[in-house]
Amino acid sequence: MLLHFFHCRKLNASRRKLGFLSCNTGNPIDDCWRCDPNWEKNRQKLADWPLGSEEPLWIIFARDMVIQLKEELIMNSFKTIDGRGASVHIANGPCITIQYVTNIIIHGINIHDCKQGGNAMVRDSPRHYGWRTISDGDGVSIFGGSHVWVDHCSLSNCHDGLIDAIHGSTAITISNNYMTHHDKVMLLGHSDSYTQDKGMQVTIAFNHFGEGLVQRMPRCMRLEGVHPTINSQGNRFLAPDDRFSKEVTKHEDAPESEWKNWNWRSEGDLMLNGAYFTPSGAGASSSYAKASSLGARPSSLVSTITSGSGALNCRKGSRC
Repeated sequence: MLLHFFHCRKLNASRRKLGFLSCNTGNPIDDCWRCDPNWEKNRQKLADWPLGSEEPLWIIFARDMVIQLKEELIMNSFKTIDGRGASVHIANGPCITIQYVTNIIIHGINIHDCKQGGNAMVRDSPRHYGWRTISDGDGVSIFGGSHVWVDHCSLSNCHDGLIDAIHGSTAITISNNYMTHHDKVMLLGHSDSYTQDKGMQVTIAFNHFGEGLVQRMPRCMRLEGVHPTINSQGNRFLAPDDRFSKEVTKHEDAPESEWKNWNWRSEGDLMLNGAYFTPSGAGASSSYAKASSLGARPSSLVSTITSGSGALNCRKGSRC
C-alpha cells in the first residue's frame, strides 16, 4: 500500500551548483528544504514538495506551547499546521481529526497522551458546529480524508491509535515521524468488510518505530477477494528477544491457503536479532508497479536517514 506523494521540484542550474537546498542525506523529502537557513521566510515552500494547496490556511506558532484541547481539532480542507520554529505539543486531551477533507499537512508537532472526546457540540468550521459522538482518542484520525501528509511529528501514548486511516481515506503519506510507547500504533482500513477501503493508497517512509511499541506497525485490513499489496524496501527490522515475536509479517485470522496469494515483498531489508519476513504472492511482478514510489535507499543507511525523525528543533536563521 504505497503511493508516490512527494515531488521535489527541480532547482535552477545556479542553485544546484551552489548546493542550495540539498543536504544529500539520502532522505529525498528532507533534502528538499531542511538545509535552507531561510526556511522561516517562506514557510509555504514546504507545500511545493507534496501536492500543493490552492487556497491554504497556514497555521504557525509564535512561541513554545502545550495545547490541551477540550474537544477534537477538526480540520478543514487546504490547511497546514506547521510547528517549525517552536516546540508545540498537542496533548492531554482530544487531538486531531481529518474527516472527509482533502489537502492537509501536519508538520513538526508533538502529539501525545491523546484522550477521547465527544458527546458534545463541536465546531468544525466558522459557520457550523454540531453534535459529536465519542471519539476514539487517536493522535491523528483520518476518516474519509485524502491527500494528507503527516511529517516530522513525534507521537506517543494515545488512547487508541497514533495514526489511523479508515473509511475510504487515500493518498496519504506518513513520513519522518518518531513513534514510541504505544500499543496499537497505526491502522490502515476500517474493517475487513468495508469495501470503500479497497483503493486505499498509503506511503510510509523514513519513520522511526521506536521503544515501547507493541503492534500495528501498521495493520492493513483486507477485504474478501482483495488484499493489500505491501512492498517493503530498505527497512530495518529489529526483533525483540521473545522468540514468538520475530516475524515481521502477520496474517491475522487468515489461513495460509488465503495469505499465500497476497502480494507481500521484502527487498533490501535488514533483519536483526532473528527478525524474518515471509514473502508471498507474485514476488517480482508488475503487481508492485503502482506500489512503487521513490527508489529505496540501502538499509545500511536507515540510521542516517531517520536520525532526524520526529519534531525538529528548527530555529529562525538556522538550518533545520
